[in-house]
Amino acid sequence: MPTATALKLGQTFELSIDGLGHEGQGVGRWNELVVFVPGALPGERVVARLRRQAKRHLEAELVGVEEPAAERRKPACILTDRCGGCSLQHCDDTAQAELKTDLVRQALQRLGQLQVEVLPIFSAASPLGYRNRALIPLERTPEGQLRAGYYRRGSHKIVNMNRCPVLDPRIDGLIAALKADLETTRWPVDVNLSSGGGLRHLALRVGHHSGEVLITLVSSHNNLPGLEALANEWMQRWPEVVGVNLNIQPKASNVVLGPDTHQVAGRSWLLERFAGQELRIAADTFFQVNTAQAERVVPLLTAFFSEPPQSQVLEAYSGIGTFSLPLAAAGLDVLGLELHPGSVEQARANAERNQLPRARFEQADVAASLAEHLTWAESLLVDPPRKGLTPEVMEAILQAPPRRLAYISCNPATLARDLGRLTSEAGYRLRPVHPVDFFPQTSHVECVALLERE
Repeated sequence: MPTATALKLGQTFELSIDGLGHEGQGVGRWNELVVFVPGALPGERVVARLRRQAKRHLEAELVGVEEPAAERRKPACILTDRCGGCSLQHCDDTAQAELKTDLVRQALQRLGQLQVEVLPIFSAASPLGYRNRALIPLERTPEGQLRAGYYRRGSHKIVNMNRCPVLDPRIDGLIAALKADLETTRWPVDVNLSSGGGLRHLALRVGHHSGEVLITLVSSHNNLPGLEALANEWMQRWPEVVGVNLNIQPKASNVVLGPDTHQVAGRSWLLERFAGQELRIAADTFFQVNTAQAERVVPLLTAFFSEPPQSQVLEAYSGIGTFSLPLAAAGLDVLGLELHPGSVEQARANAERNQLPRARFEQADVAASLAEHLTWAESLLVDPPRKGLTPEVMEAILQAPPRRLAYISCNPATLARDLGRLTSEAGYRLRPVHPVDFFPQTSHVECVALLERE
């Protein structure tokens, strides 16, 4: 093996792994530099090949495991070493829970300077077959063969697949047949995400409790001869398919869905039961991908906001009413703010469907309107994107901090950053943080943080 000073790109070297990175990579040190090795686990001695040298870290690929960790197991998916979708399938479920809990604890301590209790993670009862939605990139080879699969880690190269074990079996079982049908159409495929090329993604969504399925094709244009006939054939072949849609994304962009979705056959939405409520979910609106785990968050929120003295609850980024509606069903007055007009329309329809007049929804930019709406409510629920609270949202909260604040986060780093400011600048007391494993087999972890002021 080469010495530290002789290490060059492409060379192999031995390394002890002593930690886990936020993307699920093994972390070790070589000559005082941090080394990231996807597929390696803490406690292992591995052989790695250097792939990239940055100023303060190295990136390597796993060549072999000299001393495996006790937690190492055979992955459920044969593509796990190539596909970028899952990063921890080689780690047993108990160890995944411990590693994710530790990731949250480290982020809160190191990035937020917070000494707070982190509760044991809510592990998923079903660590496989849990995803109710798939957005699968498409491409066509020079020979005309259609390929569908997730991207190789750190690239836009598709790893061809016919099944994915983390998908709900009711949509996983459709992939191979849909690929075969799309291949025979000879429709062009937009390989390089450039405008005007053709098909881009296959999107599948299933109701975890209802079993209803939506099929959506994402294309840069609607010039797909025979699409309606094929859509009707799919609905006849699979009775669980309640609708086939076409989403138009004409931009040369990594954003999967475009602004316009057209109903081709059946419905543009499916019905699902969530936390005692019946929800209408469209092909192009956000809904938590792990239904069962998302339902476990509801009692935490309901108990928190129902503590005396009860107050009106404002939810920012309310989507289709996933959390607002169960809160209203528990007897709370809830106002949801959401920018996406389709989601607001669905949220209102869902409130009416479930006869919940105490849940109201407004189309609004949270960053621009939160301050004025906080005058209405004394309690706030936020479920922001991975980037966390924007400066405008944070400033609005700091200027008029509500009595209670519940923060649902999918990124421990931005959660820690935001909680650090909320506790130090707004006088919040932070209760023990509760991690929830929404994404088994990956390094992603959801958290529920509950804050209150005197």
